[in-house]
Amino acid sequence: MPEPISNSIPEHIKKKLLAEIHKLEHELAHELPLEIKKAASLGDLSENAEYHMAKQRQEFVNARLGQMKKRMGELALVNFSNIPTDRVAFGSRVTVFDQTKDEELVYKLVTSEETDVTKGLISTTSPIGRALVGKQVGDTATVVTPNGKRDLEILKFTTIHDVVATDEAS
Repeated sequence: MPEPISNSIPEHIKKKLLAEIHKLEHELAHELPLEIKKAASLGDLSENAEYHMAKQRQEFVNARLGQMKKRMGELALVNFSNIPTDRVAFGSRVTVFDQTKDEELVYKLVTSEETDVTKGLISTTSPIGRALVGKQVGDTATVVTPNGKRDLEILKFTTIHDVVATDEAS
């Protein structure tokens, strides 16, 4: 039986989020105040496009920083050791047969921060991800997409537990 995985945020996700948080905090604390000060020195603020753009950017960065910190908090609450070992879930690599396109596809279910459809990395919150979660070999997941319905038959999958056990054995 595989070793249980850590119940905390996977390190690569944590690093990515922390890097973005650090970058946003730096911009908010150092770069934007300088831009705002420089733009304000240009005179009349009511018609000062540079000033308004810098203030808008400041609002955006502040909102994005809040989102990133909230996401870190949400991920910290997830107990990754509770991910099932007998069905598709976060971290699973899933081989499906797309009956609509008559082709075999491989997806890996990841967080929204890791999504890259061109590499087969799909979020558990995407339509395909939501349809696959909880399925087992032999099940068919029906996905409703803008291009219509797709039926995906689960051919095989590995869970995050299988991957961690393999990594630890190497």
